[in-house]
Amino acid sequence: MELHWIWEAILIFFIGTFILRIGGRKSISQMTISQTIVMIGLGSLLIQPVAGHGLFVTFAAALLLTVLMIFSEYLSLKIDILETLFTGKAVMVIENGKPNLNNLKKIRMPLDKLETRVRQVGVSSLEDIQYATIEVSGQLGYELKESKKPPTKEDFNLIMNELSLIKQSIGYNEAPTITPSNPNPNNIFLEVKNKNHEGNQKEP
Repeated sequence: MELHWIWEAILIFFIGTFILRIGGRKSISQMTISQTIVMIGLGSLLIQPVAGHGLFVTFAAALLLTVLMIFSEYLSLKIDILETLFTGKAVMVIENGKPNLNNLKKIRMPLDKLETRVRQVGVSSLEDIQYATIEVSGQLGYELKESKKPPTKEDFNLIMNELSLIKQSIGYNEAPTITPSNPNPNNIFLEVKNKNHEGNQKEP
């Protein structure tokens, strides 16, 4: 039996990994219709060299590709350079409330798309975010600024205890009044409501 399919499968793995790395970091749920079609088409084209060699070769090639995937993931854990090569690394897209336009260009993400990701995690303004990254999976990772982080139960209990002590010391028994806050002019949800997408106009 000819064993050239082994080398074909190895080439498929490495060349396919390289091509998909060029394609960008997006999960299937985040791809557009055209991107999904291209990815499916690439998969079909890449597997064609070993697809016509019979059932045994097809199953053996599938097993070999799986082993190569597991082996590459193991090597990525051990060698930093291979991690960058096979999977890439997270990219910083927001720093101190400001979008990093250079990094957005590197991953080919318009500012409007970044604002969409931020809205999806329930944050209304980029200025509320201390740091945000696009992970290798295509997901958004972020950390809110200290002033925008929601209080923990421990923080709440501490504040209530301090308020109780203050009220006892001054003999104050009235309920506090809450003043409504003005809407944030940089609220990116309002961009959608008012149909005023200015995200890409901010880019140089």
